[in-house]
Amino acid sequence: MKKVLFVAFTLLIALSSCVSKKQFQLKEAELIDLRRSYDDRISAMNAEQAQLQQTNANLGNQMRQLENNLLVCNTSLENEKNKNKSLEQQMEYLKSTNTNLLDRLSDLSVVSKAGAENIKKTLDALNEQNKYIQDLTSSMQRKDSLNLALVMNLKRSLSDIKDEDVTVEVKKGVVYISLSDKMLFRSGSADIQPRAEEVLGKIARVVNDHSELDILVEGHTDNVPINTACLKDNWDLSVMRATSVVRLLQRKYSVKAERMTAGGRSEYIPKATNANADGRSLNRRTEIIILPKLDQFFELMTPPTAEK
Repeated sequence: MKKVLFVAFTLLIALSSCVSKKQFQLKEAELIDLRRSYDDRISAMNAEQAQLQQTNANLGNQMRQLENNLLVCNTSLENEKNKNKSLEQQMEYLKSTNTNLLDRLSDLSVVSKAGAENIKKTLDALNEQNKYIQDLTSSMQRKDSLNLALVMNLKRSLSDIKDEDVTVEVKKGVVYISLSDKMLFRSGSADIQPRAEEVLGKIARVVNDHSELDILVEGHTDNVPINTACLKDNWDLSVMRATSVVRLLQRKYSVKAERMTAGGRSEYIPKATNANADGRSLNRRTEIIILPKLDQFFELMTPPTAEK
């Protein structure tokens, strides 16, 4: 009897051990699933965090772009206000002169035919001058609007380029694009680097949309002397770099040659001091200047003359 009870007890313990191991395996499987689910959730959260960081960076870039655009608009608006104020003063002066002449004409009891004709010619000349000022104001407004549109298009096209390599601004009533030499050329060379060709291609697409404008390319250097088998001095280097840019715009991006002028300014128009490396780096640059066609510009600036 004791042997039977011992065997039964042993069997009971064995059965109990089997049930506990099965439950343990089930719990272990559940734990593995929980760990896998946790790892997947962490991976998803990390990916989401990276996406949010990228979105935040893109929003920051857009904000800086909008701030630059706002600064350009505010500057253009202030310039326009100053021009309008000056032109209004000129128009008031002409109106006053016109009125005085009419008053004098009405006060004269006897006016010779020749005198009346001279007064009429003077009034006609003043009216022509007034019309010229109005036309000039309208032309200047159109030019400023075109410059603003050019700046916006160029900044948008070059938004992925570092600010220190490319700057776009309006100076002296025209659009300047300044390109650093470290992006365009190797030291002491006039051969354009492959990465710079992409940047010049983006500029070419914008200027090709405005065939009514001319393009002046200027090369600038620092004051460190250079003398090689191919280059006598910084004059040579600045001219060759400008002509390299012009050739690329013409041959690869179909910018019409008759629209372009290449020139070298050597070291004589620095943007910063040449006394330190940072200043010399700023001075080594190539500038693309977008201009109105000179014949149209001089025609616009020539006032009408009164008939004699």
